[in-house]
Amino acid sequence: GERTREGNDFYHEMQESNVLDKVSLVYGQMNEPPGNRLRVALTGLTMAEKFRDEGRDVLFFVDNIYRYTLAGTEVSALLGRMPSAVGYQPTLAEEMGVLQERITSTKTGSITSVQAVYVPADDLTDPSPATTFAHLDSTVVLSRQIASLGIYPAVDPLDSTSRQ
Repeated sequence: GERTREGNDFYHEMQESNVLDKVSLVYGQMNEPPGNRLRVALTGLTMAEKFRDEGRDVLFFVDNIYRYTLAGTEVSALLGRMPSAVGYQPTLAEEMGVLQERITSTKTGSITSVQAVYVPADDLTDPSPATTFAHLDSTVVLSRQIASLGIYPAVDPLDSTSRQ
């Protein structure tokens, strides 16, 4: 599908840029079982931790962290757990916390993460993005309303945040 094509295009761009030997890519297809998709972010993060522990500085991209939440929701439903707010898994905060808190630096290496966060119905209070945002040092919120005015990048400075 579309995501497979995008993944292939990205791989070839990395290859053409001669950076493929410095990049590790982990893909999770939407047609895979939810347990597999849930492990994609964790697998990528484990790889990043290994590089960090080797003394490297790692830039860890996640596109899209919402897919991690959705996979967790599906796994939770398969396990027969009662959903919590807006149908998400009751373990959303714990699972997101475990993932996000592993993105950290040591004395010899670092992991810096850039994550795309889908916001359902543009509702920043939705439990999935709200839980994710609680772990991020900064957020850049793109606004459809600002984009409709022809302003690009359509950054909403009032909804965007920074702790630093």
